[in-house]
Amino acid sequence: MPQLHVENVTLQFGGLKALTEVSLVVPEGEIVSIIGPNGAGKTSMLNCISGFYHPTQGRITFGEHDLTRAAPNVVTSYGVARAFQNLELFRGLSVVENLLLARHTHLRYGLLDSLMFYGRASKQEAFNRAYVERVVDFMELEQYRHHPVGTLAYGIQKRVEVARALTLAPKLLLLDEPMAGMNVEEKEDMVRFILDIQREQGITVVLIEHDLGVVMDISDRVYVLDFGQLIASGTPAEVSANPRVIEAYTGVAEHVSFEGAHPPQGVSA
Repeated sequence: MPQLHVENVTLQFGGLKALTEVSLVVPEGEIVSIIGPNGAGKTSMLNCISGFYHPTQGRITFGEHDLTRAAPNVVTSYGVARAFQNLELFRGLSVVENLLLARHTHLRYGLLDSLMFYGRASKQEAFNRAYVERVVDFMELEQYRHHPVGTLAYGIQKRVEVARALTLAPKLLLLDEPMAGMNVEEKEDMVRFILDIQREQGITVVLIEHDLGVVMDISDRVYVLDFGQLIASGTPAEVSANPRVIEAYTGVAEHVSFEGAHPPQGVSA
């Protein structure tokens, strides 16, 4: 049974349709990529899934939960986390402090407990700090844990953005261009982390990425949007050979090779 199900979703702003009757299925445990030219509606789809936009029509479900009209904090409580295309970090706070802030949705104590800081509050604080440290280790951020985020290289900041989403303990992770602006080495590291998130953590991943080489290397299936409409879906091999996809990217319905960054040596997709 699919973990995420998007059914006939339309998103309209006045006379502009950002999405038109788009349907997609994300099975549990897979890496599913959504690709398309600029303005195709990819980020609008993530906004609908994560509760920042509400579809004009259609339905979105995650397991037994209906996300169609849910607020972002409610969607998060259902096990959906998101890393944004534009960094949404507190630049003056350290890496650990940014991750601890993301754990606030898991706090289960009241004002009195927090003021006295004993019992339940103390135990939850210790648990959250230990959880954050595990995420720091997993994302190989140990040497940066106490550095202000604003002082870090851009590629490391993107890694912190993904780590912050992981601290929410998601079942489904939405990644909006996590490799944008990265150099080749940073990109290969991020590919490795995404594969580890899926394989070692068992987290389902929905990925938006412009590097089609990466998409074709690591995705289990791919959905292609163009002008807000779904024009193709299937395995990476099926999508890369689809004339409509080729035409959407090149303007010419001829074969084109989607070559780009690949997983690091020793990492197979």
